[in-house]
Amino acid sequence: MSTSVDVVDFEIGGTRYALDIVMAREIVEMVPLTPVPRAPGFIAGIINLRGEITNIINLNSLLQIPDQKEMAEKKIIVLVPEVAGGSNLGIIVDDVRSVLQVAEEDVEGMDESFCQEAYIKGIIRERAGETGGGSSTGLIIWIDMAKVLQNLVGAGA
Repeated sequence: MSTSVDVVDFEIGGTRYALDIVMAREIVEMVPLTPVPRAPGFIAGIINLRGEITNIINLNSLLQIPDQKEMAEKKIIVLVPEVAGGSNLGIIVDDVRSVLQVAEEDVEGMDESFCQEAYIKGIIRERAGETGGGSSTGLIIWIDMAKVLQNLVGAGA
């Protein structure tokens, strides 16, 4: 029997990505952001989310993907504080598609040297009939969000 994992399937710049569901606390609609002076370019700003100040990261900037969607139409995936070293942190994505259950055999590993730079855990091959329509390639890039955040902390962010 193969094991499976649940991931949040989201979109940035027309490409599908995923992150481990255990890292996501909630998904919220885009709200106005308060800019943070002299913050790195990938810090979009901060929001007050039910009384908690939450730092918002623009994943497009961080992953160097061109913005294709109006900011007001985007979503924020709020991460569980444990993932971000106890901080309240959210990431901006173009759209959240669904939660997928992915079987181990549907994940293709990546060359280690490539993964190091690209923050990729693997490539998920979507099974026939699971694609949400549109121009989907059936491939979903599984982001290693823990590694992304570790590198941010290491970079002094």
